[in-house]
Amino acid sequence: MLAAYFDCPGGPENLYVKKVMKPHPGEGEVLVKVAASALNRADLLQRRGKYPPPKGASDILGLEASGSVAGLGPGCKGRWKIGDAVMALLSGGGQAEYVTVPEGYLMPIPNDMTFIQAAAIPEAWLTAFQLLHFVGKIQKGERVLIHAGASGVGMAAVQLVRLAKAIPIVTAGTQEKLKATANAGAAAGFNYKNEDFSEKVLAFTQGSGVDIILDCVGGSYWEKNLNCLSTDGRWIIYGLMSGGEVHGDLLARLLSKRASIHTTLLRSRDKEASNGCQQSFTENMLPYFSGGTSPHLQPLVDSVYPLHEIAGAHRIMEDNKSIGKIVIEMPA
Repeated sequence: MLAAYFDCPGGPENLYVKKVMKPHPGEGEVLVKVAASALNRADLLQRRGKYPPPKGASDILGLEASGSVAGLGPGCKGRWKIGDAVMALLSGGGQAEYVTVPEGYLMPIPNDMTFIQAAAIPEAWLTAFQLLHFVGKIQKGERVLIHAGASGVGMAAVQLVRLAKAIPIVTAGTQEKLKATANAGAAAGFNYKNEDFSEKVLAFTQGSGVDIILDCVGGSYWEKNLNCLSTDGRWIIYGLMSGGEVHGDLLARLLSKRASIHTTLLRSRDKEASNGCQQSFTENMLPYFSGGTSPHLQPLVDSVYPLHEIAGAHRIMEDNKSIGKIVIEMPA
């Protein structure tokens, strides 16, 4: 089968399509013929040699996939049959023509949804769902600041915050991205490149600040985050795009607000915790993706690249040009 590959860490130019052995489903695993996968920051970090896959995971890129069931391993409990349309969050291996998935990790693709759209759901939406409900314990009426609001996770979080009857506020780097987040339901949005988002957030919340911050930026935002975090607020760090170094009296500022810092990575969570999050998402959120539902959840696809153009897809993500998800389409 064909798969996205690189031989040594480096830039997008190191990526190529390689012919590799097709995997065989083991005990309790399902073989999926992949129709589409989607790009994530973790793929870029892995390509640079900074985010190795967990022990036992495929070294092929791709943390999510959509497609159809092509085979069943021994011990499968009969939930899935050949030809079923499915999607899954993966520890690796999604950007290939086939991938094996533990049967409990598969999710049905919602009605009226294409494989391209479905590929944009697992990583972004499960991450946002986990951050808000399992880590942040979001409550009705709370104010949530979402950094990188036009990213896949950001656009998912805006919609999930609205569904929880809370108030989403975003930061982004262009007016085009802020407009997209407003269309998705953001109550307010601020351009971090030309305005102090913490002061704008305080003004918008009439000095109260936000109850939850979803932060994939890290070190460079710490002072502004604490400035606009409410008393007893929760600051959730799930990425370090600006690095992890903090210079200043972080702990005293945190203590003065009785605030808490939470950190999480979906990829490295143990299987039991990840499966619990996924089951809850499948039961409680997935129905809202089906056509005709109100409120309605909608994955946003920025662009679609064929597998052989994966280097170009990486360049677009590295340049922060995308709004929503970049999807990789497998050969038919």
